[in-house]
Amino acid sequence: MAPIVHFVRHAQGYHNLSTANHILPDPELTPLGEQQCAKLKESFPYHSEIELIAASPLRRTIHTALLSFQPVFKAHPDFKVLCIPEAQETSDVPCDTGSDPAVLQKEFVDRGLPVDISLVHEGWNSKKGKYAPTISALRNRAREVRKWLKARPEKQIILVTHGGLLHYLTEDWEDGSMYQGTGWVNTEYRTYKFSETIDTEDIEGNKVEGGDDLTIVETPESRQRRGKPAQAPSREEQKVLYRKGIDGWEKQGLQASAQEREEGKVGEGEEVNGSRI
Repeated sequence: MAPIVHFVRHAQGYHNLSTANHILPDPELTPLGEQQCAKLKESFPYHSEIELIAASPLRRTIHTALLSFQPVFKAHPDFKVLCIPEAQETSDVPCDTGSDPAVLQKEFVDRGLPVDISLVHEGWNSKKGKYAPTISALRNRAREVRKWLKARPEKQIILVTHGGLLHYLTEDWEDGSMYQGTGWVNTEYRTYKFSETIDTEDIEGNKVEGGDDLTIVETPESRQRRGKPAQAPSREEQKVLYRKGIDGWEKQGLQASAQEREEGKVGEGEEVNGSRI
């Protein structure tokens, strides 16, 4: 049986404080971000049921996993955060570009922290090929992550990743451009199950190589927890929401070139609970 997946957006990083900070390479969490992790640690109800914790290999996602799910590591001393290069963020700006494997080795593994970077290869942070910030590459990369997740033997998995990629991963575009490039707030978690329906087309209506888009759907309990109707939007409704979300990102300047984004043509986003989202 396919696992239940709890997707988590990372806590506040220094790049979330302003658009100008998008030039920061692979930024750390802010003190508020660390507080957000502490709150998630206290409020997350499934620590005892988690069998795998995975994360994007960027600093903010690794640290969010380590701080937020300490009860899991305490109960399972052999557990490590498994870093998944395909779960990195969508854009090619410095704040969304990860560090080289040697840097991660020194910063996490050599310090004895429970982090597994065995899947993090040279060139994972090149933002080229399958890691390119293009819509087609992002759709394919997200499907690759879903395929990996669905094949895992664990019953419940946590994946800590990023606000933009989460929409591609879940193919859930409801409120997709509510904030700057996402509908998720920092340290928000949502719970998904794989659909029993086989969708042979992606969210844009393109035929999927292999014949299965590996659709994943948010659980009614998860939706109700965040104030949404229990019934998730249908596949056809999500196709409409996808187009609205992409259009919203374009209006925010998020489909522009890296140079244009660095020159400040990206909207500031909205402040939510002290975080500029």
